[in-house]
Amino acid sequence: MTIPFYLQDSYLRECDAIVQSVSGKEIVLDQTIFYPRGGGQPTDTGKIIISASGSADPHGVVSVGVGASDVVGDNANEFRVINVMKKEGKIIHELDRDAGFGVGAKVKCVLDWERRYKLMRMHTAAHVLGATMFNELGVLITGNQLDLDKTRFDFSLESFDRAKFEEVVGKANGFLAAGAELKIYDLPRDEAMKIPGVVKLAGALPPSITVLRIVEIPGLDIQADGGTHVKSLKEVGKIGIIKLENKGKENRRIYFTLSG
Repeated sequence: MTIPFYLQDSYLRECDAIVQSVSGKEIVLDQTIFYPRGGGQPTDTGKIIISASGSADPHGVVSVGVGASDVVGDNANEFRVINVMKKEGKIIHELDRDAGFGVGAKVKCVLDWERRYKLMRMHTAAHVLGATMFNELGVLITGNQLDLDKTRFDFSLESFDRAKFEEVVGKANGFLAAGAELKIYDLPRDEAMKIPGVVKLAGALPPSITVLRIVEIPGLDIQADGGTHVKSLKEVGKIGIIKLENKGKENRRIYFTLSG
């Protein structure tokens, strides 16, 4: 089982790891900082570098800018991580070419931080807007897709009033400007499901999930979530509506972006 450091600290940019399995371009590590696509959040990207010494602390976490001296920097020992996904309970890292190394290899994972941070800001913004829509309009999100420059929400709503949505976005931006600090913690499923609105996406979570990771925005939202987020709403910026679409009877869509 791969240790998912991205759930523990979304700001971690590097870590050491040991290769557990290799299949062509796909590898599994004992621990990782790379987020696997899911829940509407795209995959992280970055690079994996073979350690020059051939060894690494199997439980070592490297903070920003630390530990680069033991890394071979030539292209032969550096692989781009182009996709990360969950498959059969494993976190699979897809490289830009066949691995060329075996099980037990010691590597350093380096995150594409600019991409990750944009997605962290966008994901937290999505929580704020989704919670505000739920509180003000009583709507649940039926589909979502985060991206670097825009995010899409699908939802069901009988009345589609742009002025009302601009008002909702204004209230969401008010919460962002207030700059609350997020709280992230785990709760047993039975306890978590007693919290009103803890699941904002329409449809229940798989019953196999017995412990839920909770992302709380004090005064606004408590939600089960497995993605990456910023620490403070002050980091997010300002939400702006790109487009509103009527997709049919009660089927609505909003595209939004961030500025600042």
